[in-house]
Amino acid sequence: MSRSADEGVTTYFQLKEAGINLVFLKEGYINTQTYEEASKQSIDSTGNEIADIYIEATNKVLELLAKKQIATAFEQAEKEVQDLRQRTREGIITARLEGKQIGQKSGNQLIIKKKAPAMEKIRQNSRDFEGNLNDIDMMKLVGLSRNTYYKYKRELRESL
Repeated sequence: MSRSADEGVTTYFQLKEAGINLVFLKEGYINTQTYEEASKQSIDSTGNEIADIYIEATNKVLELLAKKQIATAFEQAEKEVQDLRQRTREGIITARLEGKQIGQKSGNQLIIKKKAPAMEKIRQNSRDFEGNLNDIDMMKLVGLSRNTYYKYKRELRESL
């Protein structure tokens, strides 16, 4: 929902004020409906001036506790993300120290099964080679994205 705990809490309350009901799959206790129900639970005033001061303070404390619980949930989520990133970094460093290759080796080409047949169709049917179809029709015929089509076409020109 956010990149930081502070941003998450701010967004949470903005969405809640806009009337949007938020439902969290893992932290159901911070759903906006749960928060609303907790906010409605307050102690009624008694008519006694001194007691009402304590009741008002108690209600304010309950509201602050509910807000703190939401903030804590977002802080825990932010910490989990930071921990995951740190463990990933440490794992990559450890793997490199053990001599393991991270990612594809430089200069290696992926072997794509449909590349050769696609390049052959381009060579046979494209106006730029032996055929009579324009580029748009060729992309549809071969079923390639624009970038891949032009990459294969460039490779064919270089091989001539």
